[in-house]
Amino acid sequence: MTRLHIERRFVGEFLGSSGLLVVVVGSGIMAERLAGGNMAIALLANAVATGAGLFALIQTFGEISGSHFNPVVSFVECLWKRLTFREFLGYTFFQILGSIVGVLLAHGLFGLELFQLGATDRGQMRLILSEVVATFGLITVIALAGKKSVDVVPMSVAFYITSAYWCTSSTSFANPAVTIARSLTNTFSGILWTGAPAFIGAQFVGAVLAFLVSGYLLARP
Repeated sequence: MTRLHIERRFVGEFLGSSGLLVVVVGSGIMAERLAGGNMAIALLANAVATGAGLFALIQTFGEISGSHFNPVVSFVECLWKRLTFREFLGYTFFQILGSIVGVLLAHGLFGLELFQLGATDRGQMRLILSEVVATFGLITVIALAGKKSVDVVPMSVAFYITSAYWCTSSTSFANPAVTIARSLTNTFSGILWTGAPAFIGAQFVGAVLAFLVSGYLLARP
């Protein structure tokens, strides 16, 4: 693999992660403004926008970088020997950087103060358990949904995240880069930074469990 190819993959991850956070945070801001205090409507709008945006971004950057946009996805790809450890570190760096830039862009688009800290406390044990389950589900979908046809993966992931917004109490962050970036916004999508480390730990636990379970299910008899 040439250096130019690797650089393009990193740029793809940066742009995709940035776009994802513009969608997540921006749609959260818009939803909260327009929902008139109805949190169910706001969450519905946020979930649908996130799922639609995620599908478009995966389709756009899939051929360039694989459209991970998520350190735990890259981590599992590393466990599957599809990425080297050095590439995993590079992916993770640009995913986090892109996610932070996406939050800043979303703030700018809505005329908010660029630099903020999240104030929504998500440190309860039920939410941490929720992140284990949400990430387990995400990695399992990625591992198994494409076995018949890889073309179904973008839609499967997008539909999964849309539904997981509603069936998990944490609203399915399932992404360390997203978690870090969302600790930098005091809007609808934000998280108090003190809860971020537990979320990230839970996400890696869920990813490892999914790696083990999917490996068992796909193992040759």
